[in-house]
Amino acid sequence: MDTGHVILLLAGLLLLALVIQPLARRLHLPFAATLVIAGFVASEILVGVGIDTGVRAGNFHDLVFFVFLPVLIFESAFTIDARLLLKNLVPILFLAIPLMLLSTLITAALVYAGIAHPTGFPWIAAFLTGALLSATDPVAVVALFRQMGAPERLTVLLEGESLFNDATVIVLFGVIIALATGSAEAMSYPEACLHFLRVFFGGALAGAAIGLGFLGVIRLLGDDISRALATVIAAYLGFVIAETWLHVSGVMAVLATGLILGRSTATGSQQDGFVSTLWAFNAYVANALVFLLMGVTITLDMFSERWLAMLIGIAGVIVARALGIFGLVSLISKLPAIEPIPRSYRAVMFWGGLRGAVTLALALSLPTSLDYWWTIQSIAFGVVLFTLFAQATTTGALVRRAALTKTGDSGK
Repeated sequence: MDTGHVILLLAGLLLLALVIQPLARRLHLPFAATLVIAGFVASEILVGVGIDTGVRAGNFHDLVFFVFLPVLIFESAFTIDARLLLKNLVPILFLAIPLMLLSTLITAALVYAGIAHPTGFPWIAAFLTGALLSATDPVAVVALFRQMGAPERLTVLLEGESLFNDATVIVLFGVIIALATGSAEAMSYPEACLHFLRVFFGGALAGAAIGLGFLGVIRLLGDDISRALATVIAAYLGFVIAETWLHVSGVMAVLATGLILGRSTATGSQQDGFVSTLWAFNAYVANALVFLLMGVTITLDMFSERWLAMLIGIAGVIVARALGIFGLVSLISKLPAIEPIPRSYRAVMFWGGLRGAVTLALALSLPTSLDYWWTIQSIAFGVVLFTLFAQATTTGALVRRAALTKTGDSGK
């Protein structure tokens, strides 16, 4: 696809997003769900009249990893409530790392057993599926929580889980992809664990150094535009340096940079100013394009040929989430010095653990050289559609039933 075609496609998709947003409000549907429908309908119409959209599954890897993911991760880290994040850091990290790894294993095992085709869908494919399906994205329900007046702690638990969970998933996904494609030498289990830790914490350290360096730069700048530009440079510079020079996690670098710069901005004169507005805009564009590209990429063949795999993936995700939230989270609530997570919170966290932009981004970036890439992508799309149309649209009713609104916080 040539540059002019790419620009035309992206401009057309963003125009479609602008047109669709009022319709989403009128239909009381999550904006992301409406974008998927719009992308699918538009692509089917174009193909039906003989117009080639130029969209191919193999076109997305660089766009997703070097443009969309840094924006999505940095914006989440930059805007999260740092005070509440630190206060709930232990349960958030528990949700984001041990629970995510458990979810990956359970989902992988259930998908592998359900598909039952070791040749066409080996264990490595199951682990790839489990990893990308473990990335949570509560964006569709967090806005609803704020509108309903849900407790801030519930919101930050879901947002914090998603922030660290996404970064961990992306690192894990990268390790498994390297093994699946043969770009990394065969590693034993201990070697793979050490590699994961080196990439994960190496990226965090690199991001912290870059964040602290740009923190000094931003304090020397006097106007909003310069400060905003510095945050954009920091996000992408941190990602590229970590990935291409240091060979550690660019996503972890972006996360650490975003947390440091976001904390300094939130305590300064820039609160709710141009910098925050710029990153809200960046995240809007990235999210809109990812969901529209999902709609454009969906084919009817996915549902006719991979419907059972989709159902297996949905079941695996629900079972893994239930075991983690109602099993392990109840245990961590009993630890000393940890504020317990109420049962009502856990019910909402279970059903509100949606899959969204990061899952889609990883699915769209799958190498087409893998024989099973289309099956994994179909499962991912099926799970995201389920979370958008089934979970996101009913979570509000669950919050009201649990009395977690402005009129009451059950905390039971």
